[in-house]
Amino acid sequence: MLRGKKILLGITGGIAAYKTAFLVRLLIKAGATVRVVLTESAADFVSPLTLATLSKNPVMHSFVKEEDETTDWNNHVELGLWADYMVIAPATANTLSKMANGNCDNLLLATYLSAKCPVFFAPAMDLDMFKHPSTSKSFQTLESYGNIMIPAASGELASGLHGEGRMAEPEDIVAFVTKHISKAMPLKGQRVMITAGPTYEAVDPVRFIGNHSSGLMGFELARVAAQYGAEVVLISGPSHLDLDHPLVTLERVTSAEEMYSKAHEYFDESDIAIGAAAVSDYKPKHIAPDKIKKKEDELNLELVRNKDILLSLGQKKDKQFLVGFALETENEVQHAREKLQKKNLDAIVLNSLNDIGAGFSKPTNKITFIDKNLKITPFELKSKTEVAKDIWHEIISRREA
Repeated sequence: MLRGKKILLGITGGIAAYKTAFLVRLLIKAGATVRVVLTESAADFVSPLTLATLSKNPVMHSFVKEEDETTDWNNHVELGLWADYMVIAPATANTLSKMANGNCDNLLLATYLSAKCPVFFAPAMDLDMFKHPSTSKSFQTLESYGNIMIPAASGELASGLHGEGRMAEPEDIVAFVTKHISKAMPLKGQRVMITAGPTYEAVDPVRFIGNHSSGLMGFELARVAAQYGAEVVLISGPSHLDLDHPLVTLERVTSAEEMYSKAHEYFDESDIAIGAAAVSDYKPKHIAPDKIKKKEDELNLELVRNKDILLSLGQKKDKQFLVGFALETENEVQHAREKLQKKNLDAIVLNSLNDIGAGFSKPTNKITFIDKNLKITPFELKSKTEVAKDIWHEIISRREA
């Protein structure tokens, strides 16, 4: 569950900090990439060198980098944006109070205030501090902000007292974070195949017939599917885009024939398949072996139909949930519904070139989701990342029904 996740570990100055060396080791063993930020006092309890060695990344504890204190600095904004998850353990009463009130007097707090990811905190303090009303207020405030508290354990404390306030053990922290992530991964264990981008049909060794598709919509669908836990095969035509994710296998193709072969290679083992590619409908009947020279004012090309990838997948569909795309310019809904039924799809995503901001080579899209029961769900213009989330929400809700 943690494989490929980027985890930012914040360590504050409490005796429980010594356990974080074990926590880093467990996170790395689980496949996560870990970066560590210390408060100044935390370095009194655990060695930055130990944490750097275990995490395989430099440990940060101040705004300026020691090797060049005049010009170089640790960018807390970059750190906050880098992480998929932030874990603050141990979280002392002092740090929790500062987090709750927006105080920012060290690199860890500045990074916390810049984080856009889920933030977990594992309280660690003595019993009387843990039970103090101000501490309870900090817990409530932080949870109201959307932060997630990892419950403290009971046992012997540094003062010799017994009771609540012990930081959860490293293995319990990892288990807690893993369980939380699993709830947000509705596609865990699912195999997804997505086609994306254009196809290029060769005219000669230099020229081709193609279209303006960038592949962005398909790549965003693949990215979100992987974030939701699916194992994804992304079959992309020529595109400048790339996707580096441990759950994504990227297959590059050029022509419709190559995409057809790859789609059929992976379809049988897929649970969900999405045809988001802008496949060329036609290809030249004959490909010139050499570059065609400019001789006449006109050049006539004889074109033949390419195989219909979606139609062929719909004909052999068994357990798969199959989704197509329809880019239309007139009678949009009617044409999309006809395509949905003709190709035996479970749903189709309609976008119209008449909508401003929709279509090829744009960062945004405006779609209408139509399922096999002809339920029509329109959406407003959004970024393609948000559109991908909307599409997956529609797919998941129908498969769970």
